[in-house]
Amino acid sequence: MSQLFSPISFGPLTLSNRIVVAPMCQYSAEDGRASDWHAMHLGNLAQSGAGLLILEATAVEARGRISWADLGLWDDGTEAALAQVLASVRRWSPIPLGVQLAHAGRKASTARPWDGGGQLPADDARGWTTVAPSPLPFHATDPAPQELDEAGIAEIVAAFAASAVRAERLGFELIEIHAAHGYLLHQFLSPLSNRRTDGYGGSLPNRLRMLVEVFDAVRAAVSDKVAVGVRISASDWVEGGWDIVQSEALAQVLDARGCNFLHVSSGGLHERQKISVGPGYQVPFAAAIKAKKVRMPVIAVGMITEPEQAESILRHNQADAIALARGILYDPRWPWHAAAALGDSVVPAPQYLRCEPRDARGVFNPR
Repeated sequence: MSQLFSPISFGPLTLSNRIVVAPMCQYSAEDGRASDWHAMHLGNLAQSGAGLLILEATAVEARGRISWADLGLWDDGTEAALAQVLASVRRWSPIPLGVQLAHAGRKASTARPWDGGGQLPADDARGWTTVAPSPLPFHATDPAPQELDEAGIAEIVAAFAASAVRAERLGFELIEIHAAHGYLLHQFLSPLSNRRTDGYGGSLPNRLRMLVEVFDAVRAAVSDKVAVGVRISASDWVEGGWDIVQSEALAQVLDARGCNFLHVSSGGLHERQKISVGPGYQVPFAAAIKAKKVRMPVIAVGMITEPEQAESILRHNQADAIALARGILYDPRWPWHAAAALGDSVVPAPQYLRCEPRDARGVFNPR
């Protein structure tokens, strides 16, 4: 058996293989409520053959959305809408489902990407005032965000916990806390966006504090049947910013607190970032963190496009699992093709058994 198609456990959750569908924003919600698009989109990915499907960044409060069209899980209405979508997906697929809980901070209140992106102008009724650790905008031309006081920080920590309770009630088997890509928790981590002088700024332990509080609150809010992990950007790709050394220190802190997995991405915090993009360009970050002997599994992500490439990353102990995002949007049957390439098998829905390639017999195992 290949490494890619061997089982792995994220705490209480055991996956049939090591392919993870990463969270990908769809910008298709209505007042935070999941829509028919989500039923179609998630239903498609639930037939991919991956071991785990994590829903897109899901805001813990309305002002925590990236855009006005983002998914949320902060009240009974958003919970009920998502419950309806999940029921449809689960009717036809046994794939384990996770959700990424998030707050966009200063990168909130934007237009949808296909509408140009960027923060909405002050006179746009769909926008709102953003919040951040310090009153520093993401783009110099953006309005300055409101600096959170300690009471505001506590409210957001509580919002993460409340959304986690809703997530478990919806039957999610995994929660990923979003501390990457320049959103609020990443903003607290990086010295480029966090200029505070109180207990949440300055030293590394202070800058870790909000994420640690969120992790502890989420972990306490759900039962031990739910896996809880974190997604980070391992580097800002900007001199003087958040980097791999600080990420390694954070990983050890989270590992000691019982974190069930770490999903390692990079970038997104600062417009001056200079990213050296290429195949597997973020894998060395995952490998560096894994080399610190953390107990929790480490997920690698970023331009991992070929089955042999994914298998090599696992074989060389650079990561424990492989996440796909844009690649699986382009090819929603990537795990099927990977199984064929690696001489392994997947379990498709019986409705699809007839499409097994003649030159790859044995790739499909019927349910």
